[in-house]
Amino acid sequence: MTAPPPAALLFPGQGAQQPGMGTGLYRAHPGFRARMDEVLELWRLHGFDLRADWLAARGGPGDDGLRVAQPMLFSVNWAVGRTVLDAGVRPAALLGHSVGEVAAAALAGVLDVADAVSLMADRITRLDGTPPGGMLAVRAAPGELAPYTTDEVVVGAVNAPRQVLLAGPERQLRLVEERLRADGFTCRRARALNPFHSPVLTEASLGALPLLAAVPFRPPQLPLHSAYEPGPLSAERVLDLRFWALQPARPVLFGPALDLLLAGQDLVLAEAGPGQGLTALARRHPRVARGGSRAVGLLPARPGPPDVERAVLERALAELAGAPAVPPGDPVRPAVPVPVRSGGSAEPVSEPVSGPVSRPVRAGLQNDLTRSRSGTGVPVPADSE
Repeated sequence: MTAPPPAALLFPGQGAQQPGMGTGLYRAHPGFRARMDEVLELWRLHGFDLRADWLAARGGPGDDGLRVAQPMLFSVNWAVGRTVLDAGVRPAALLGHSVGEVAAAALAGVLDVADAVSLMADRITRLDGTPPGGMLAVRAAPGELAPYTTDEVVVGAVNAPRQVLLAGPERQLRLVEERLRADGFTCRRARALNPFHSPVLTEASLGALPLLAAVPFRPPQLPLHSAYEPGPLSAERVLDLRFWALQPARPVLFGPALDLLLAGQDLVLAEAGPGQGLTALARRHPRVARGGSRAVGLLPARPGPPDVERAVLERALAELAGAPAVPPGDPVRPAVPVPVRSGGSAEPVSEPVSGPVSRPVRAGLQNDLTRSRSGTGVPVPADSE
């Protein structure tokens, strides 16, 4: 009998939010309810009192805004992931998309959930004052979009070979959208009211460095993969404050990250969040389509009754229960001793922006998927090079 492949948890980002996401599971599963209460109380202490509206599934135009979508996505992602860990599943990898990467980091033990909420609350407050904008999903390869991108409208995410999100300020993004539609490209607006993962957010993002310096960061206790720098994050990298500070301004390369995650191994990919958007992406990946790897959702594609949401979770947990993974008590060990990064560290925390720079992805995405052609676009400062 063939042994089941290891498990990996996927955590969605902005655009996956839905009114009432996870409320059925909250009412049907005591463990998930306890974890959601825990994280929502942390958000309340930072001025985000979202529990009543979430449980009432009161949908509205504010659902896609920073102050609702980001805390609720983090909370559902973290609570579902924590419920999986509480059930005894020890995943072989964690991979998040945008805000999902912060939830994955908290679950991997890089930082406490209370500190993660504090950092996210600070991030939301900083980004809330930035110019309005959005993200545009385009059915095209990044290289096809070179004639349409500018210093302000850039490739903000690459989710699959022909699934790209452009990001930028509202007026400029609208003009690019009109040109793309006129030229026959299939486009749709993502559920975002801010220009996530574009240079517009660079200055506001860097303002998080002082708070990041006060938070203890630790090497991951579970294998943590990044969608910003595809591949496993080293213990040294997770202690780099600029890596975390600049995430809102850097492109998300989820497609390349998934390629590397699946390279040379089969996995049971379980989406620990709402919508099953990453599940759909994973099912189209060649390694999943050929049948070696599998993709399942821990929540249904749309919010459902309590018994339905609990049944979806339990079926997925049953599939994950037989998957080999990192044994309990055997954390991921850094190659060299690395100190805990905290406010008491003597390391520099806010060095000036200088030297080599990371640039917004405008087109091409050649071998180095985190860089664009030299000399194009407004630079996003490098977090470490």
